[in-house]
Amino acid sequence: MNSAVLFLTYRRFSTAEKVFESIRQAKPPRLYFASNAPNPENSGEEQRVAEVRALIERIDWPCKLHTLFRDEHLSVKNSIPSAIDWFFETEEMGIILEDDCLPSQSFYPFCDEMLERYKFDMRIWHITGDNFQDGIKRGGSDYYFSNYAHVWGWATWKNRWIKYDIELSNVYPVNKIKALFSKKEFNYWYRILKLIKKNKINTWDYQWLFTIWSNDAFSVIPNKNLVSNIGYGIDAEHTLFVDKFSNMDRFELFKINFEKDIIVCKVADQYTFNKHYKRSIFRTIEKIVLIILTTIKRLIGMIK
Repeated sequence: MNSAVLFLTYRRFSTAEKVFESIRQAKPPRLYFASNAPNPENSGEEQRVAEVRALIERIDWPCKLHTLFRDEHLSVKNSIPSAIDWFFETEEMGIILEDDCLPSQSFYPFCDEMLERYKFDMRIWHITGDNFQDGIKRGGSDYYFSNYAHVWGWATWKNRWIKYDIELSNVYPVNKIKALFSKKEFNYWYRILKLIKKNKINTWDYQWLFTIWSNDAFSVIPNKNLVSNIGYGIDAEHTLFVDKFSNMDRFELFKINFEKDIIVCKVADQYTFNKHYKRSIFRTIEKIVLIILTTIKRLIGMIK
């Protein structure tokens, strides 16, 4: 490997250990280990966080280690982007993995290759290891270009990330977004945009997506899925129930056939929207349950 890896962790040792072992096998030359602090509202988190942080004791390859062990707990919306900011204070480009995103070993050299190949091409802002095409190959190479930027294992460059605006305080060109999608897709994303601006969504990744769109940029998506989200469950922040996206099969890419022309695959993006983003009764129920559980946790904390 040539690229550095940022490993984002919190309290989930069972998933963090698996992802760490994948990183350990890949042997990145530089590892940035970021750990959110225990939430004072949840009992027993001190020990759980300490167990995850102790994974650094398993580093047994030539590696320069950087650690960010927080003393104060931050929400997902703030902890992940600020850790990425910390990462890019030193690195010009790199790979970003959360503690529930388990990659195949091909993910690392794939990101390495793409980071180098498109380093100076400002049309490309994001490289992902995720593929939601159900085995359908798009185009003639081992990857295609997309308007979507999936974050279950990804990579980018410092000079792209510095444009990130978590509050979307700048006026984002709605007409640009409208030009990218069908009416149904645009209505969906415009609703998301308004909710973010009203602080109704506690997340960070949609903001990165809007940043990419506003800069007329695209993503690289492999034609085989390289990362599996193994973090679905009651302990997750957003993915409570096991569904078709959890524990997806991971594949290997032994040789990369490069794409010559940078053209977004609209058919693939429409397929992704219909499968991954479009509202469903199931996802609505999941959001309601998430709100109820969050409220119960807060009430328990107030009683304590």
